[in-house]
This record gives sequence, C-alpha cells and structure tokens, in this order.
Amino acid sequence: MASSKERFIGLEWLRFFLGLYIVIFHTLHNYPSIRSWSGYVTDLGFFSTSTFFILSGFLLAHVYLNDKHEMREPARSFMTKRFANLYPIHIGSCLLAMAVSAGVGYLALTAQDAGTSLRFVLYDVNNDTGIVNPEALRHTMGDFELWFNVVLNVFMLHAWNPYYLTFNPPSWSISALFFFYLTFPFIAPRLMKVKRTRLAILITNLIYLVPPLIVIAFTPFDMPETGILHRNPIIRLPEFIAGILLCAFYMQQKNAGKLLNLRGKLTLVLYIVVCCLVAIWLLEHGRAWYYLLHNGLLLTAEMALIYLCVHIPMPDSERLTKFAGRLGGASLPMFALHVPLYVIFTRSEQILKGEPSLCADNLRLCLAAAGSSSIWLYPVYLLLTVCLCILFQEQFVVRIRRWILSWMLPAAPARNKTHAERMADPQEPR
Repeated sequence: MASSKERFIGLEWLRFFLGLYIVIFHTLHNYPSIRSWSGYVTDLGFFSTSTFFILSGFLLAHVYLNDKHEMREPARSFMTKRFANLYPIHIGSCLLAMAVSAGVGYLALTAQDAGTSLRFVLYDVNNDTGIVNPEALRHTMGDFELWFNVVLNVFMLHAWNPYYLTFNPPSWSISALFFFYLTFPFIAPRLMKVKRTRLAILITNLIYLVPPLIVIAFTPFDMPETGILHRNPIIRLPEFIAGILLCAFYMQQKNAGKLLNLRGKLTLVLYIVVCCLVAIWLLEHGRAWYYLLHNGLLLTAEMALIYLCVHIPMPDSERLTKFAGRLGGASLPMFALHVPLYVIFTRSEQILKGEPSLCADNLRLCLAAAGSSSIWLYPVYLLLTVCLCILFQEQFVVRIRRWILSWMLPAAPARNKTHAERMADPQEPR
C-alpha cells in the first residue's frame, strides 16, 4: 500500500517556503531602515503557521491511511514515530535558545539585551497596552513559574500557556502539532470517509470562526484570550482537521478525474493573491480583523495554496527531487531554530563591526565598541539558517529519532521508507 502512495514535489517546496517565511516574519522587522515597508511583507506571518498545520493534516492522512481509510499501523506505533520526529527538534532548539538567552543577558551587548534572561517574558495582548505602557507587558517569572514552564516544555505542553511564551517562543507550534498527532488516529479515519467534503470544510471553517467572534464581542483583546486564540491546540485543531478533509476532497476529485486544469490553477492563484491583498488591507482597519484573519478568514486561501501545490508535477531530475526533499525536511527545524540563530548571527555581526581584536584582552571594551546590524547581511543570515537547519535535521535529529524508535519500538521491523512516508517525517534525510 505504502509504495503506491503518490509523491508531491510541490508540497516539499511549499514546506520549505513556509518555514522560510516564518523566519522572515519573526526577524525582518528588527531593521529600522526598512520598517516603513517591511510590514507589508511580514504582516501575514501567521498564514505560514496555519498553512503548515493544514499541510500536516493532509500529509498524514495521505500517508498513514489505507484505501479503506483505516490506520495502516497501530496507534501506539504511529504516536511513537510522531513523538520521535518532534521531540529532538523541540528539545534541541529549546536548549539552544535557553543557552543563547542566558549568554545574551550576561554579555549585555545592548540595553535591551541587559534585561534578557530565562525568566523574562512578554504578556500576549492584541490591544494598545504595549504602546501606552510597554512595561505592563514585561514580566519576570518567579521560581514556581519558571519551573512550571520548564515542565510544560519538557512534555511539549507549552502551547497551553495562554499568558506568555517562554524560552523558545516559536516552538509553541511543535506543542500544538503534538496534540494534533494525538487526535489523528481517532479523527482521521472518520473524516476521510466524509462524502460531502465541501460542506464539511465549510462547517469546520465556521466553527473555527466562533472563538474569535466571541473574543471580539466580549473582551478587550487582552490576556489570556489573545494567547488562547493564538496557540491553544484545541482552538487551532480545525486547521489540522481541514487538512484531513482536503486530502479526502483531493482523493475524491482524483478518482472522479476532476483534477485542476490550467484555468482552475490560474483561478486558485488569483484567489490566493486577492485574499492576501485584502487581508493586508484589513489588518490596517482595526485589531478585530487580526483575530478573524488569524483564526479562520484565510483558511480557504491556505487550503487553496496546498491544493494548488499538489498539482505540481514531479520533475524528471532525481537530483532536484532530492534537493527539494532536503529543503522540505528542514522546514520544521527552521520554525524551531530561527530565533536563537538570529540572535547569534546579529550579535556576532555587531561585535565584528566593532573592535573584535579587543575581545581577547578586554571583553567589556570589545562589547562597548560593537557596531550595529545591517539589512545588507540579512540574506547571509537566511542562507546560514537554511544550511544549519538541514545539518541539524540530518546529523542530530535523525540520529536521536532512530535511538528513540529503537528504544520505544524495539520489535519494529526495519525497512526502507517510501518518499511519502519521508514527507510525513520531516527529519528524515532525502
């Protein structure tokens, strides 16, 4: 069954560009010289995370369900593999982020760095509090909070904290994915049997819009409601469900011989572009639109992008296929590693632009002489991030994953994975 699974080169490229866009979303705004226009590039950063969640549901349904819409392996085996895929990325990136945070606070290269520590967090709100009184959002965790959040991170439960993000903020998406994986063996076989997939997708989208509408109607856009909408796994579950339903819809269309023609593809491209342009415009017209766009209004555009990429034909070049696979496999490490890597890159850049020769004799003078980071070196950061995430995936994550599987599934027979399975396992080398 698995060997007959269709291969989607377009989804490999999509995964990579989703990861790259989230990197840009979280870092490009740090350059004052381009802030007048950088928002137009980064305002829809949440589009990337939502699309990735939908894509995860699509790929898992495609790979792990057979033609009868049944799990092709026991739920325990499935969950063990999912855990082995996520945990090395999460723990590796979290430890790196914690080390970088502690190091940056110790070096105190800038006034902002001086306040950095493992205990420092920012409350999540979507109102004017941060503009009127920035200090109201700054919070230093006490001992209990610190260790409580350490426990949450160890067990990949940190997305359930609605007040603030800790240690490695973007890794909340890994926590949410882990919850989605827990639900998959129970919901996917049922969802794939749905006949009226368009109606099911519409109902899912409407349900997804209910929480932001409630928040808009009854709250001042403060906390914890902002954090709940942003990352609570139950609230974000409709995206994962939509991905499974999209897979069911694709299979139905394929079996009926109704896949997209050129006109259909161009229509989807136009629809996606229009949705994104309208969304950027709406974000300038009240904070309520952010909630709606973040949680549901763009769901169909995100699904359309995945459906469009599914139709990209496989190339004749095996080398290009492998290259796309390696880039796609680096997507989740890019989500998890880009913030600490950015901190390391920019602080190193600042020191090198000052008087780095002083660092050997007088570290404080060296730090005091540091320069400023430049937008012109930003492409270097992006390239290094991609390369390091590929190495992290192939040299660290895959090895830890194999060790976990040999420990937790010792009786599992060894076999070569199909391309479809490797797409569902982002850490496997291509």
